[in-house]
Amino acid sequence: MPEAPESSERPLLPKTRLDELLVEVQARLEDALSTRDRIHSLLEAVVSIGGDLDLATVLRRLTEAAARLVDARYAGLGVLDGEGGIAEFIPIGMTDEQVRGVTRSPEGRGLLAHTTRGLRPLRLSSIEDHPDFGGFPEGHPPMRTFLGVPVQVRGEVFGNLYLTEKHGGGEFDEDDEAVVTALATAAGVAIANARLYEDSRRRERWLSASTEITTRLLSGAAAEDVLGHLAEQARRMAGADVAVVLLPDADGSHLVAEIIEGDGGGEVLGAHIPVEGTECGGVYRSGTAVTIPDLREATPPLFAGQDFRPGLLVPLGAPGHTRGVLLLGREEPRTPFDSAARGVLTAFSGQAAVALDLAEARRDAERLVVLEDRDRIAKDLHDIVIQRLFASAMTLMSTIRLIADPEAGERVQHTIDDLDGTIREIRSTVFALQTSPVPRETSLRGRILGEVESAARVLPCRPGVALDGPIDASVPGEAGEQLLAVLREALSNVARHAHAGEVHVSVDASGGTLRLEVADDGVGITGEGRRSGLRNMADRAEALGGRFTTAPRPGGGTVLEWTVPVAGGADAPGG
Repeated sequence: MPEAPESSERPLLPKTRLDELLVEVQARLEDALSTRDRIHSLLEAVVSIGGDLDLATVLRRLTEAAARLVDARYAGLGVLDGEGGIAEFIPIGMTDEQVRGVTRSPEGRGLLAHTTRGLRPLRLSSIEDHPDFGGFPEGHPPMRTFLGVPVQVRGEVFGNLYLTEKHGGGEFDEDDEAVVTALATAAGVAIANARLYEDSRRRERWLSASTEITTRLLSGAAAEDVLGHLAEQARRMAGADVAVVLLPDADGSHLVAEIIEGDGGGEVLGAHIPVEGTECGGVYRSGTAVTIPDLREATPPLFAGQDFRPGLLVPLGAPGHTRGVLLLGREEPRTPFDSAARGVLTAFSGQAAVALDLAEARRDAERLVVLEDRDRIAKDLHDIVIQRLFASAMTLMSTIRLIADPEAGERVQHTIDDLDGTIREIRSTVFALQTSPVPRETSLRGRILGEVESAARVLPCRPGVALDGPIDASVPGEAGEQLLAVLREALSNVARHAHAGEVHVSVDASGGTLRLEVADDGVGITGEGRRSGLRNMADRAEALGGRFTTAPRPGGGTVLEWTVPVAGGADAPGG
């Protein structure tokens, strides 16, 4: 039986080959299953990314899906700004402090610049071997392997996906690059849709807010309330944390922070910013919006000591007709304002400025109608009412000589005096009607009443006031200022020294003379005490060619009289 050993050795070779074949088949099946699972995960990621139209959500899901598909420990999506820099960075696996180190330090910006120079992915077995690598910023986690893939939207690079440090210490391979590239390609469509949706929503809010502002203005709402609503709507449309409306002061040399909307920044309210040599002034003069990377570095620094960093200055109005500036700010670490937000806000603020102009034009037209009515009423009072009263007074004056009874004559004379007083009051009303309606805070009549009202808080009684003649029309500015100073001093003296129960103020601008009289029923002027206040009032009268006197009032008290000449004609009762 010599052939038995040969038959026992023949099966060894086929069995070995079969085992090798089985191992190879198993490996290929595992690869196929792994590829299938990866493709399935890729499809799930694509569906997840495209299932939302909110841009921030889409970008966050894209970054998470890329890290999950290649099993990366750290991931980030750098959104590019218009100049090729990083406008927004979305991190996975990193703290906010580490993200700030990456996005702000020169080393970090150099690290992120690897894939911004072209449209092809970049895969490195060691980041430190790259010739442009400048080192990690302080506090940065250790990283070795690197995979960068650009994300394109309609042929332009929107941003870059950054993936580092696979779990387990392996390197990124071609399959990882292919999967992330496919994900980035699919994500480009989702990002484009999200951007279109965001733009449409922003424009919808813009149209709605513009319509509401125009409606409020044309319905008679106060400009201050409308500007506050404008700031609030602009803040929401731009996704800003604070909005400030800056309006020019009286001489146009400064911009004043009149309105603020949003949390924080309250100390900016009322701040005066020079027009010359500042970003706000440049926008006010040029009518062109400007983006500020860091409000702390603006001229002058804005929101010092607070967390507002990215800023946007938008003119209220068109170039050459700017009404003010709208300042918007975002808190750290939010991204700067993009060109889309700047364009929409510029159009929105411009339309709001046009609505303000239309509202002012409408108020001017309404004011013109009021002026015409005032002029008609003044003419009727002067040509009809005063003339009839004057004729009645003249008739009574000619009749009084025919009255033999002294008591009846005295009554007729009293009636004549009443008619004369009535004529003076009506003529004062005519002067007021013929004067342009000036805001109370700027008209001399209004300022006189304001001084009396202010003094009433410290006086024991509310003073009586009589105003006669064309006070706003005929009194020059210097004489008016001196009159107010004397009135203020006189009422202050009454409050401090007179112990009066009644105070009467009379201002008369008829007959080419401005006359102020302040009478009280107090203790009178004693020989003791300082007289500097009275001397100042006398000096003010002499400086204008007038005179100042004080005299005892019949029945007790003091009568102060301050008189200066002013331009004006004679005031005949029937004139």
